[in-house]
Amino acid sequence: MDKHLFLFGGGSPFTKAFAKKFAELSTGGPIAILFLNGGEPIIPRYTNLLEEFHHHEFTNIPLPLTLVEKAINLINQSKGIIICGGDSIGYAENIVDTPISEAIRGAYENAVPIAGFSAGALISPEVCVISARDSGLEKYYKRDGVGLLSDTLIAVHFTQWDEQDHLRQITSDFPTTYNYGIDENTGLYFKDDNLQEIEGGGVYSIKEGSLIQIH
Repeated sequence: MDKHLFLFGGGSPFTKAFAKKFAELSTGGPIAILFLNGGEPIIPRYTNLLEEFHHHEFTNIPLPLTLVEKAINLINQSKGIIICGGDSIGYAENIVDTPISEAIRGAYENAVPIAGFSAGALISPEVCVISARDSGLEKYYKRDGVGLLSDTLIAVHFTQWDEQDHLRQITSDFPTTYNYGIDENTGLYFKDDNLQEIEGGGVYSIKEGSLIQIH
């Protein structure tokens, strides 16, 4: 079964073509939306475009308000999963550090499409590195991610937050084959762990110490 992963450099909404693709891949059941408690008012920003493409069934999973067992059951019943943006460390603690991450990996392996926005994108790979600007800490914060992509580093809000030095530093400290700095309003689509399409603004990468624009 094919695996489908959408990573966005900012928060909602989807880019239009990727909203259409995600909706088409998520037919036959609800899309689970994982967000930190208190984020309910922004949920329509994630769902509006999907509704334009005729997907109207959604399951909200506020964390940590939702019990882990219930969250896992809802994920197991879903045909698509959205991990919203916001407090990146909070998302890591409430998803990666709980059995919810195992449920997400299982769904991904079973062809359920996953979309991560900002914080959701950061926690999706095996290695999650949260910038100092994002975390409020003195330096970047490296930790485990959900594990949907291997050998890949991600930076978000790339141009808007001036994260070039951050990406340069982490690719030097933790060399991987792939690294992407993703602008806001920009998405990457991976099929079977391979980058297939880019939609939106700029996407950048560090190659042999130099920053290059790949989109």
